[in-house]
Parts: sequence; C-alpha cells; structure tokens
Amino acid sequence: MTELYDVAAIGNAIVDVIAPAEDAFIAANGLDKGAMMLIDEARGVELYEKMAPGIEASGGSAGNTIAGIASFGGRAAFLGKVAEDQLGDVFTHDMRAIGAHFDTPRLVGGPATARSLINVTPDGQRTMCTYLGASTEFVADDIDPAVIEAAQIVYLEGYLFDAEPARRAFAKAAGLARGVGRKIAITLSDSFVVERHRDALLGFLETQVDLVFANESEVTALFETDDFDAAVAALRERVKICAVTRSAKGSVVATQGETHAVEAFPVEKVVDTTGAGDQYAAGFMFGLARGRPLDVCGRLGSLAAAEVISHYGPRPLASLKDLAASKGL
Repeated sequence: MTELYDVAAIGNAIVDVIAPAEDAFIAANGLDKGAMMLIDEARGVELYEKMAPGIEASGGSAGNTIAGIASFGGRAAFLGKVAEDQLGDVFTHDMRAIGAHFDTPRLVGGPATARSLINVTPDGQRTMCTYLGASTEFVADDIDPAVIEAAQIVYLEGYLFDAEPARRAFAKAAGLARGVGRKIAITLSDSFVVERHRDALLGFLETQVDLVFANESEVTALFETDDFDAAVAALRERVKICAVTRSAKGSVVATQGETHAVEAFPVEKVVDTTGAGDQYAAGFMFGLARGRPLDVCGRLGSLAAAEVISHYGPRPLASLKDLAASKGL
C-alpha cells in the first residue's frame, strides 16, 4: 500500500482560548497552576467571563502535533470529533487550511465542540481548564481504516484514555496499524491521566505501542518513583523507543540498545509553554517518518518546542521546515 501520510493522529478536537494571567488569578479561582483540569460547561462559562482578553485558536494536543508535522512539510491526517456548531466550523477550517486531512463525521444533537481555557502566568506556565464536550463522543466507528493504514505512524493522544469509547477506538486503530506494519505512538499527555489509568496504560504500552512520548513528571508517575533514570529504564524495556522531555534540560531518547541526551534549543524568552510537548512530538515523528537517526529526531523535536514556547499559542508561527534547514537539520 502506498503511504500517504507521515503521521495520522487521533485526539481531542479542541478550540483553545489563551490569555495572560497573574498568579493571584490562578489562586483566587482555585486552579492548580501548570496542570490541566477537566471542567463542565457551567464552570467554563464562569472562567471565560473572568479571564483577560486573549486569542482563540484550534488546539488539542494531537491537533497541535499535526499542525507541527504540516509546518515541517510533512503529510498528516487528524481524527477527532467536533459538533455541528461555530467552533466546529473553526476547527475544521483550521485543520484543512494547514493541509491536514480531516474528515471525521460531525456530532449532531449532542454536546458542543470542546474548548480549553488556558491562563498563562508571567513565568510562561500554562494552566488549562478543559471542557471536553463533543470530543468525548469519538468512537470506534469514527476510525477510518483507509487513513490509519496509509500512515507511517499512528499517533494516539493519552487524554482520550479518560473515555472508554475512545479507548476502544484506540484498540481498533492499533489493530489496523499493526496489521499493515505501521508504527504506533502515544503521548502520556498529563500526570493525572497516568494516575487514573496506570494499569491500563502499562498494558497498552506493552502490547500495542512502539513509541512513547512523556515528560519527566509523567514517566516518574507511571512507575511510581522519584528516580528519573529508573523510570526511563523501566519504560525502555516495555517499548521500542521512548522520548522523555525535561523542559530546559532537553530530552532523553532511549531504546533498549541506545540512549541519547538531547539538549534544548536556546530561547531568548519563554513566553508560553502551551504546546511544547506537542511540538516536540511533531518534530520527532516527522524525523522518524523520514528515516532520520534518533538523535536527529530528538533535535527536530527540541527545535519545534523552542519555536512554540517563544510566543503565545500552541502551534508554530514560523515555518519549522525553514528553521530546520537553517540549523542543518
């Protein structure tokens, strides 16, 4: 079969609302700084009214990664659920405008399109309050076998592990991908996902996954240890490749046979860390799909992460393809 896509991603289809905030705002509203919290629609309306003026842009973790793949000049597809409403129109337009394939049937007569309220403090930390809405209605029947089987890498967003129907969709996608020899990747997404679904995640990683993306807190939570090196060692025994980010310390890329410590690209000022992990995954998978060595994949990931934390918003503003060329990557 001809490979049409470098990466096909399955994730929550979310429109982001991003605004600056002081630490006092975070505390006054009972938010957990730097974390992602799930909220209901009423809480979303309340917080939205209190937030400072900001920007609205299509987001969602896997959607952001697909935008990064496209910015590198890659071929990408996205599978996720939006409603038949205005924000659904916005998300659909934005995905197709970057050149990504997005054709999941819309939800009619159910919850509204998902949105994430992101307050960014002066230190660049983002505190996310997410109403998942229609995105939780993604089910196995929404998996398009033709898209999955045509992708070199099938990328799964860990946030979807919270919904049992989406987990069944993951299993269907993994089965289709493995049946035609595709690579399966997953991001752990957030420590709260790991804490809630540790056993199920470990079982899925060991049986279905080739490549895992995580940050330092997620990988240590997965193995219930404070020892970063021990957690990475445990993860590398369960999957073929793991890529673990450590903010300013860069990242560690490991297999059972090799380990690469990848430095972070310097940034003049960290403005907003929203999307850093998503863009790291984009650079890494773009490199992997194009046959680059693992250390170069890590450097492409670090480059993409550095670009996105230098401005507001979770998606690249500069061409990652041009940036990579300028760095000899």
